[in-house]
Amino acid sequence: MSRIVYVNGEYMPEEEAKISIFDRGFVFGDGVYEVVPVIRGRLADRDYFLQRLAGSLDKLGIAWPCSESEYQEVLEQLVARNSLEEGIVYTQVTRGASDRQFTFPSNTPSSMAAFTQVMPLLDNPSAANGITVVTTEEIRWLRRDIKSLNLLAQVLAKQYAANHDAGEAWMIEDGLVTEGASSTAYIVKEGKVITRPLSNLILPGIRRRRLLEIAAGEGIAYEERPFSLEEALVADEAFISSATTILHPVIRIDGNQIGNGKPGPVSRKLRQLYVRHMLEEVCA
Repeated sequence: MSRIVYVNGEYMPEEEAKISIFDRGFVFGDGVYEVVPVIRGRLADRDYFLQRLAGSLDKLGIAWPCSESEYQEVLEQLVARNSLEEGIVYTQVTRGASDRQFTFPSNTPSSMAAFTQVMPLLDNPSAANGITVVTTEEIRWLRRDIKSLNLLAQVLAKQYAANHDAGEAWMIEDGLVTEGASSTAYIVKEGKVITRPLSNLILPGIRRRRLLEIAAGEGIAYEERPFSLEEALVADEAFISSATTILHPVIRIDGNQIGNGKPGPVSRKLRQLYVRHMLEEVCA
């Protein structure tokens, strides 16, 4: 059975999906995206992804293509029509289609496309075994708080990681770790979780937000501050979080062993707590 996707008000087999070559997402990368995890056939962290998508659209001055309730219905319909039990729903919203011009076109409706993707979230081997990380130069623009379609820098970083058999790339700016190519970066020192504070220089990760809430509720100390690569290399633990990983421990950075070279107790505990939270949410 062909996967069912959504394009501007219609559900259709993926082979029939079409988007105008004049769409500004295609021409300029003028749009935003969102990724929502699906666990046991239900959307997870649903109370936060709407806020982030709304924030990205507002910062770029792009109108919602539908109401927020209609948007949620689209995602739920895609999950149901594709019988998705575990994976993600990807959504892309652009400023719409018009003749090529840099300034915003007038009276052009926003465009929206969405699709599902199967992937293991709960029992991914990387969660149990940990991943390796390589570092790359931070070359992105200065509005990283917007979940923009402009992802070429991340594509290059991800390919660099793949070429070095690594699971993620951490981007370095002025000696400091900003974030992963598609994840938030953390280290742990003496039981305290350390991650960069929110600003225009990093994406406001939903998993980051939830993990820090869980840490606070469980009495796990954390600090929001920049940390250097040198500090990361001597950390007791390190880990990443994202919609597609939830939380993956980091066991090596640039070939250097982190801690004892195995997923640490804080990383394991936080992942267990997050998974429990997600299961409670989707089973409620």
